[in-house]
Amino acid sequence: MTERLAEIGAHIDAIRQLGAVVNAMRGIAAARAQHSRGQLAAVDSYAASIAVGIGHALALAPAPAVDGSNKPARQALVLFCAEQGFAGAFSERVLDAASNDLASADLFLVGTRGGAIAAERGVTPGWKHPMPAHALGVPRLADRIVEALYAKLAAGKVDRLDAVFSLSGRADGVRVERRRLFPMNMADFSRSTHNDVPLMNLAPAQLLQDLTAAYVHAQLCKAALHAFAAENEARMEAMASAGKQIERQLTTLQATQRVVRQEEITAEIIELATGEAASRQGAGKPSSPTNARRLGLA
Repeated sequence: MTERLAEIGAHIDAIRQLGAVVNAMRGIAAARAQHSRGQLAAVDSYAASIAVGIGHALALAPAPAVDGSNKPARQALVLFCAEQGFAGAFSERVLDAASNDLASADLFLVGTRGGAIAAERGVTPGWKHPMPAHALGVPRLADRIVEALYAKLAAGKVDRLDAVFSLSGRADGVRVERRRLFPMNMADFSRSTHNDVPLMNLAPAQLLQDLTAAYVHAQLCKAALHAFAAENEARMEAMASAGKQIERQLTTLQATQRVVRQEEITAEIIELATGEAASRQGAGKPSSPTNARRLGLA
């Protein structure tokens, strides 16, 4: 009985330690999600400024040539999956959203855990990279994606790029979005109607090309930050669920511990009473009915 009680106590201690780890992981995920949300506001402001610049450049530069051929577009996908585990079906939802194009598209996959899940499905990306541990590392990640993308563009292997990433919201939970990054629809940018011509050191066509590249970079940063925040919010939910399960297990174990302790106390009392009765009989002093009733033996 004592060994069982010690075993239950050790189990309770282990569960409490696990609960401390779960709470720590939840706190880290919450801090990272909040930080990335703050970075999103900065990226939105940066992208809006570039969009205004593109509008000015479009008013000065000739309209970009449109490829009128009917050849199929060579598709590339940037998949923002989970970097770590304990995020539920985060990566699976991203892969499912792009399932129709996984076999034919040129894949850029972000996220170590997502890469492992993709390998289990027989999906082999042409380029992969881990998600940074902190939101401040996202611009460097976007640099790496752009470098790999431009190498594909220069080789004529890619002429269209979509990003597939997760968006998180408290109302409807995590959802997956697919967004076109390249080529951009210039009709989405408001052309400047001001008569004042901005001072420029570049030809309008070159300026438009550089602004377009910067805008694609900003959109990649935005998609990565959304994915980063969504992954950490998914981990927060998973850790919250795990914390509730730990609390339930602790309640059950503590109730079992109380029952076992009571059983042990009862067994000790019975053993003491039996020993007392046996000692009286051995000394020639039979236990009286009153004493027997008091000891619970009659």
